Amino acid sequence: MPATSSIRRTFAVMTALPLLTLAACGYGSKADDDTSTQKVAAGAEKIDGLDSVKIGYFGNLTHGTALVGVNKGYFQKALGATKATYQVFNAGPSEIEALNSGSIDIGWIGPSPAINGYTKSAGKNLRIIGGSASGGVKLVVNPDKIKSLKDVKGKKIATPQLGNTQDVAFLNWIAEQGWKVDAESGKGDVSVVRTDNKVTPDAYKSGSIDGAWVPEPTASKLVAEGAKVLLDEADLWPDKKFVITNIIVSQKFLEEHPKAVEAVLKASVDVNKFINANPDEAKAAANAQLKVDSGKELPAEVLDPAWKSIQFTNDPLASTLNTEAEHAVKAGLLEDPLLKGIYDLAPLNKVLEAAGESTVDDAGLGVK
Repeated sequence: MPATSSIRRTFAVMTALPLLTLAACGYGSKADDDTSTQKVAAGAEKIDGLDSVKIGYFGNLTHGTALVGVNKGYFQKALGATKATYQVFNAGPSEIEALNSGSIDIGWIGPSPAINGYTKSAGKNLRIIGGSASGGVKLVVNPDKIKSLKDVKGKKIATPQLGNTQDVAFLNWIAEQGWKVDAESGKGDVSVVRTDNKVTPDAYKSGSIDGAWVPEPTASKLVAEGAKVLLDEADLWPDKKFVITNIIVSQKFLEEHPKAVEAVLKASVDVNKFINANPDEAKAAANAQLKVDSGKELPAEVLDPAWKSIQFTNDPLASTLNTEAEHAVKAGLLEDPLLKGIYDLAPLNKVLEAAGESTVDDAGLGVK
């Protein structure tokens, strides 16, 4: 199938998926005002004259920087008298739509939706301005049916969504085994079953899938149901690092409100420093925010191993994003993308330098 047809159909499928419906609020759900609205310090001033900065993220542990930052008030503190508001998303395409429409200004998101959004707009809608997390993705399987990697052939394995980051990674791994699968239908030597992370544990318990290539905490939820980890995706990458969550901003907002962008990035850097210095307290804060956003917190047997497998970093790991794009092209889900200009790391590096920390690299994919 021609790549142009494939990418068109992939976008159509991805953008048709349902949004998280915690509350009716545009493209995503509004975070609970009782915890997301923090007190403004006396004498604080608005940044860039803005009344608010609208921030989006997912209710996933791989978005732990955002979860902890919201819960602990880091973003509001950095923004002064400019109000930080939040929307929670369940699907990358819906967050990209929100960014395009102005419903959010800045968001935490996975690499595949960022790549798709950037290429679909011919490089005009967003920039990646920072990293957030690496790792936290595993292939977990029913140990009674799959005892080794070769046993995956012929089995039914779930991924979260057609063309999403984990789906692309699994399709690439399948190809490296020499097996054949039609990327769009998921049919072939392995049956790739696109299943929302919220229902994957039930699908596993019912026996309708034999395993899943999924992010945390879904992987650890499956393990709690008796599955075993067959492969940690980190083991497939150099230095065991690969981007799982980025920070993006609309180009219009970046151009018009650079001080606000720097404030959010400063908060993100401060949050990551806090997470890495205080992992237990940060883990508890992330879990508390998950409860606010979804009504449920994670039990310790899920939370603890999931949190441990994620690395929180300011580095966007740009070279791995380029590799992930190449994997999507090989799978037939993306045209050969022109990613030059997808990064603008100047604001982040300014913040890092001021904090006395090492700057980060855009792997040649930055703005001129």
